[in-house]
Amino acid sequence: MDALRYYLIPVVTACGLIGFYYGEDWVWLGAATFPALMVLDILLPKDFAARKVNAFLAYLPLYLQLPMMIGLYGFLIWGVREGRIDLGEPSQVIGCILSLGWLSGVPTLPVNHELMHRRHWLPRRIAQLLGTFYGDPSRDIAHVNTHHLYLDTLYDSDTPYRGQTIYSFVFTATVGSVKDALKIEAEILRKRGKSPWHLSNRVYQYLALLFALPCLVAYLAGPALGLMTVAAMIVAKGLVEGFNYFQHYGLVRDPNQPILLHHAWNHMGRIARPLGCEITNHINHHLDGYTPFYQLRPEREAPQMPSLFLCFLLGLVPPLWFNLVAKPKLKDWDLQYATPGERKLAVEANKSAGWPKWIPQEA
Repeated sequence: MDALRYYLIPVVTACGLIGFYYGEDWVWLGAATFPALMVLDILLPKDFAARKVNAFLAYLPLYLQLPMMIGLYGFLIWGVREGRIDLGEPSQVIGCILSLGWLSGVPTLPVNHELMHRRHWLPRRIAQLLGTFYGDPSRDIAHVNTHHLYLDTLYDSDTPYRGQTIYSFVFTATVGSVKDALKIEAEILRKRGKSPWHLSNRVYQYLALLFALPCLVAYLAGPALGLMTVAAMIVAKGLVEGFNYFQHYGLVRDPNQPILLHHAWNHMGRIARPLGCEITNHINHHLDGYTPFYQLRPEREAPQMPSLFLCFLLGLVPPLWFNLVAKPKLKDWDLQYATPGERKLAVEANKSAGWPKWIPQEA
């Protein structure tokens, strides 16, 4: 049954719970799922199959993620207080931070992403709480109101420009998202006849959540674990933006033109698709953001990328990413997919990046 694929999400999270329950070197168990899943996604053949699922069974693992993340922190706090986890042991500290960081970023982000696009207040509220674990409870504001309107343009901080590294993007995407959230909330309040500083500004809620998580952990298990929570949130945020880097890398679009099939990269890995709640089945989501994740159609004709995990590994070494994947893929995109207007934008983008002129009419 196709819905069972999505239970990979709670299974991966459960590895972290088990690791924190047993303590000692078991705290690495959650982090260890990262390389294991990466190898599988790289080696297994791509998956272009459409899903046929029961909606309840498909959404159940998503709604389990919030209680499981609370349980993850609960076992961590319990393990420290009971002495099963020794914060005086560097290897255990690092294992805790990496396990927390990985599980707070992936698979939490894809669940957060899916739920923020639902119309009902409950999934949107759950998405807000899930975003807290990777340090970005305000993600829904900029994502829905900026990214989905201006993807592949200079107005979108979620679209990396050609030549930009993953390290630079983590910073610019984070700053851009915060600036967009502040601006959008202020505009909403002004339209309602209220001051941008009014207490109904949602940014206040997000700031409260950001401080609440590490402060609560510190209160229950000491300041050292509170600081480790902050470190894990930073790691998670880096992973979130790191994987986000590959969804629209280097693509260009006239903001006055409609979003078409070629305006996102698709990563159809057999592991990335279910673990990512089909977020890597990407362009179909942008054509209609309200389509439930399991109904997204795999578009074979859309631009394809290699395994998302492989892209992530290569992205950590920018020259490898640029020369082995980014330049060849964008050259193909410019010549095979781009409209005439987009080719002009691509020429300027390549020039700014110091890349070759591979579009014939501009050679």
